[in-house]
Amino acid sequence: MIEFSPEVAESIITISSFLASGLALIAGVGPGIGMGYAAGKATTAVRRQPEARGAIITTMLLGQVVSGSTGIYSLIIAIFLIFGI
Repeated sequence: MIEFSPEVAESIITISSFLASGLALIAGVGPGIGMGYAAGKATTAVRRQPEARGAIITTMLLGQVVSGSTGIYSLIIAIFLIFGI
């Protein structure tokens, strides 16, 4: 088994935390793409059926809220990893 000095072990943990937080923030890209795609499809749906505008927009906004929460969760996880909370 390899033994590291406390300074090296702390450096490895710090570097790993920063890499993991960067990977966690990549999870914020997906919700952004999904929200844009949903808004585009909702615009198309409203254009095709203007009388269903209220239901379409309500469903789109609910989906965007759920999608946006995953981006917020990934940000919180990244902050925990960086500051070691």
